[in-house]
Amino acid sequence: MSVPSTRVRTSLVAAAMAGTLLVLPACSSSNKTSNNVNGAVAAATATSSADRVKLAKTKFVLNAGLAAGATYQWIYKPFKAGTFKSGAKGRTAALVKGALAAAFTYNRAKAALNDAKGDPTLSKATVALSGAVEGLKNLPSKIRGGNATDADFNQFTNVTNSIKSTGAANGAPVTDQVPSAGQLTQMVNS
Repeated sequence: MSVPSTRVRTSLVAAAMAGTLLVLPACSSSNKTSNNVNGAVAAATATSSADRVKLAKTKFVLNAGLAAGATYQWIYKPFKAGTFKSGAKGRTAALVKGALAAAFTYNRAKAALNDAKGDPTLSKATVALSGAVEGLKNLPSKIRGGNATDADFNQFTNVTNSIKSTGAANGAPVTDQVPSAGQLTQMVNS
């Protein structure tokens, strides 16, 4: 096995540290996208006219698109290519990126559901997805540790596809938006 260059090692160490630090902030309920949501809206399960969030559908589409893009780019594609398997070339980098993407996906999916609570149509349609999104909470650490199963990887794809189809059925079509590596690591600082 060859020794990676200093630049590659530095990138891997930075990514590993970011992945380690990302788990706690990504699991928190606060985020920059939905900081404008007051406590009444965040706690609401159904939306009255007084609880509506400004641009709720737009925020939902943005957050859901970022979650779906991260899932596709850094979880689904490497999973299908076999990069997460033991002995695969580039496995360590894929695991670090996958863990970052998993935490990012969980954070953005949760933000999308919180944003959806501010729209009367979406709030009713996304209540059932809350449990599925919460099921993603512990998966970033499983991916980072290399312990994730096929079912774990498929769970990310299934949840993001459910969010996308719910949005489309309720007038908020979601398209994948692949976040940059900087956006993934930015979650550490938010």
